[in-house]
Amino acid sequence: MTRALRLRPLLLLPLVLLLGACGGDNVKPTPPVATPVTPVRVPPLKVGIALGGGAAKGFAHIGVIKMLEANGIQPVVVSGTSAGSVVGALYASGMDAFQMQKVAFALDEDRIRDVSLFSGGVIKGQKLQDYVNELVAQRKLEAMKRPLAVVATRLEDGKRTVFVRGNTGQAVRASSSIPGVFEAVKIAGSTYVDGGVVSPVPVDAARELGADFVIAVDISSKADGKAPGSLLGNINQSITIMGQKLGALELARADIVLQPKVLAIGAADFEQKNTAILEGERAAMAAMPQIKAKLAQLQQARVAEAQRRAQVKATQDAAKAQADCEARQGTMDKLLRREACEASAQ
Repeated sequence: MTRALRLRPLLLLPLVLLLGACGGDNVKPTPPVATPVTPVRVPPLKVGIALGGGAAKGFAHIGVIKMLEANGIQPVVVSGTSAGSVVGALYASGMDAFQMQKVAFALDEDRIRDVSLFSGGVIKGQKLQDYVNELVAQRKLEAMKRPLAVVATRLEDGKRTVFVRGNTGQAVRASSSIPGVFEAVKIAGSTYVDGGVVSPVPVDAARELGADFVIAVDISSKADGKAPGSLLGNINQSITIMGQKLGALELARADIVLQPKVLAIGAADFEQKNTAILEGERAAMAAMPQIKAKLAQLQQARVAEAQRRAQVKATQDAAKAQADCEARQGTMDKLLRREACEASAQ
């Protein structure tokens, strides 16, 4: 019995040595020090582009995308309203800006214009649907190379509807169905018209696709500062002003807003496509320093936040390790005191 008691301290020696790392019996543990954090890797920003409506002015979108690509900025998600949905569908399908420009210059208006005077619109829109589907190789929205959101307005209740699945050409047709010009489009029992009625520049749709940074391209008509001289002019001006006010709210949620100077281009002035593309290029290049600076600033903020979180975790891990060590030391102290008491009692 006495021999066994004498051997116990020897058996406890490894534990004593292990606990020496905590500071020993008579040394108070030092406060935990966080281990230096290895530099963290942060995924690149997801850049989204929101392409607004504007009929023939929409060729400006091609120029904007061309300059973004030329400067190493590749939008990875795309949203489009009306004319913006046409360009957005082509871009999301995998075309680059030069391929889209080639398509634009080869466009024959007869390919997209099917007149129907007695069905609620001047143009049916079926040709536009078929043409878009042909250009995107019949890909559905969910099969695009870049995530694509096409915005339309549900006529029954005015709800903003974002199409991300289904027939691409049909969604683009719905998004482009300007009331009074195109027939409204029936999809799954609901009726849809131009997305510009509720979302002239679909910034929110790009955010919903996961964009961290949204570049909005606004080509919508603006009030020209002159009072119209006719009843029809008053109506058109009032609609334009309402669209401006509605669009301003959503544009405020973009990181960058580009407004190519295309207001002089008419809605059906397809002959001005080259001018529109050039104006898109100019608008993008003028804003390029700001775009690059904001992207760098946002990425740096993300890196700093990731490093802060990693540092907090490292500190917490170090504190937990120290607390565990101290707990083990307290247990060892109790065992050693009990051994000493038993030995003195013999």
